Amino acid sequence: MPVLNRIASYAEEMKGWRRHLHMHPELGFECHRTAAWITERLREIGVDEIHEGIAKTGIVALIRGRTEGPVIGLRADMDALPIEELTGAPHASTVKGRMHACGHDGHVTMLLGAAKYLAETRNFAGTVALIFQPAEEDGGGGQVMVQEGIMDRFGIGQVYGIHNAPNIPFGHFQTTPGPLMASVDTAVVKVTGRGGHGATPHECVDPVVAIVGMVQAVQTIIPRNVHALDEAVISVTMIHAGTASNIIPEEGFFAATIRCFKPDVRELLKKRFHEIVEGHAAAYGVKAEINYDGGYPATINHEDEAEFAAEVAREVSGADAVDARANREMGSEDFSYMLEARPGAYLFLGTGPGAGLHHPAYDFNDEAAPIGASFFARLVERAQPVV
Repeated sequence: MPVLNRIASYAEEMKGWRRHLHMHPELGFECHRTAAWITERLREIGVDEIHEGIAKTGIVALIRGRTEGPVIGLRADMDALPIEELTGAPHASTVKGRMHACGHDGHVTMLLGAAKYLAETRNFAGTVALIFQPAEEDGGGGQVMVQEGIMDRFGIGQVYGIHNAPNIPFGHFQTTPGPLMASVDTAVVKVTGRGGHGATPHECVDPVVAIVGMVQAVQTIIPRNVHALDEAVISVTMIHAGTASNIIPEEGFFAATIRCFKPDVRELLKKRFHEIVEGHAAAYGVKAEINYDGGYPATINHEDEAEFAAEVAREVSGADAVDARANREMGSEDFSYMLEARPGAYLFLGTGPGAGLHHPAYDFNDEAAPIGASFFARLVERAQPVV
């Protein structure tokens, strides 16, 4: 079964929705205008209930089917990124320094398209909970929505989400049971020594040398402490110290992103990072302050739900266009909190060639929206059929 004919007929309307959202990006939890616009569309669509103000600007809308039954959750994130857009598109961002560089405008559009179809046809049992979430990029809006009780409040029994994927063949789906995306932690280390003249290093305690030693040493954690079959990444992404070539600075800092899939590996990485930095601080005679911030957990698909989602994807895109055992990746997603709270699965939908996610030239491929909407709609009809 290809794209549902009814949803295909919404294609131009969906394109208009998506491009409006693209022109008016908002960040983090401050998605006030976006949420208001989504609420207007939901009222036009004719959903049964709209619950606003969850996680500040999040929305949960309910559509009831023809008979009693369980509740299935479908999630779309709606926040943008602090990036200056370079697409040159007629629908480019109208807000300086902000753009939808990750396709959340497309995610909202796919979910609204599915909502319109489901509200018209009601060819399912139970209830659909449409989850529009702020602050995926920064702030963990998914975690906040779970903490504010959406799963229990609305009786959600299982939950699903899609992320667009540029440079995966158009219309192809990818997912896998178990870990799909990594956990992410951020470490920032401030190193304080004793500054002075570059000509008299013996009178100083040089934080630059200490930072260089720490950075080199933390790169030994993965090859020497983590099992070779347990994927992990430590990338030092910032080093800042000094103001002039003839001054040994008083302090400096470095920062790293740390990613893996297993909780025990995550704890090992944290432990060894602290041990190495603290040991080197003692060896170099400097003070090291470590701010180790635990971020999103790994996104772990539930096995049965991942297989079911892949079956539905095959109906929409064809068997050859679905990889149900795709390679996992080191990016992270706060949909992970929803999968910790309920069974479910997360999938990638290929949007074809183009600039990558988080790139200033990225733009969501509008032709993919009816495919994602059809997937969501068939997922509901298959998961909760009218008996």
